[in-house]
Amino acid sequence: MRVDTTGKISLDHIYTEPDPRAYFSTLRELDYNIPELAKPHFSRLIAEYRDARQVPVPTVVDIGCSYGINAALLKYGVTMAELYDRYGGPDAQRLSRAALLSRDRELVHSGERANGVRFIGLDASENALSYALDAGFLDGAVHADLEDGDPAPAQAEQLARADLVISTGCLGYVTERTVGRVIEAAGGRRPWMAHFILRMFPFDPIADALAAAGYATVRHDGLFRQRRFATAEEQSLVLDRLADAGVDPTGAETGGWLYAGLYLSRPRGE
Repeated sequence: MRVDTTGKISLDHIYTEPDPRAYFSTLRELDYNIPELAKPHFSRLIAEYRDARQVPVPTVVDIGCSYGINAALLKYGVTMAELYDRYGGPDAQRLSRAALLSRDRELVHSGERANGVRFIGLDASENALSYALDAGFLDGAVHADLEDGDPAPAQAEQLARADLVISTGCLGYVTERTVGRVIEAAGGRRPWMAHFILRMFPFDPIADALAAAGYATVRHDGLFRQRRFATAEEQSLVLDRLADAGVDPTGAETGGWLYAGLYLSRPRGE
């Protein structure tokens, strides 16, 4: 497996397929589980936002949403284990994309949502967004790379609906440029935020941009396992990067897992 400029193995191919089978088949082998660990924290923040701002059905913008995984977990109460079986099992390999979508729509229409919430996905992968929209996991989508430029007017209109902004692993590749453009598009709504970011990436530039926009950020105590290292080379390169950043990996990344921290940001006074 080749590594990218950060030292992690490159998994770009699993985010651009027409359906999520490669995504789940690959990540299952690495015990990727950060969306499951993030789920209760996002649910709590959504509930707190709903009470604080009296918004019955908040809109969540998920940065780097891929195939709408966070939306599926939060809206329909499924688990990562269920999604691994759904897309990574032998039955799924025999189905067409249309059959997969039909099965997903049955899930979407099968009962009450676990949370009264709308999801707008932001991602650079058109295939992943298209699948999540067709399945019904997402209520809206923004296909854009906001690292390179401002959103188009129609995209900004979608982002302007944000009540909350979340992410589970894309920050580090995505920087304060994207976060700042989402804030600008949201304007006076001042969305609350919750971001899981690998410890190998500094959060300070994003925290500084949020502070300049009137936000206060708190780091949640504790660490969250993202996935296992795929190779010894990947672990070695990430440990080197952590050392360069002054982060002690003892008892965490030295044990064979990538770890993330959680940062919660709200407008000052909230």
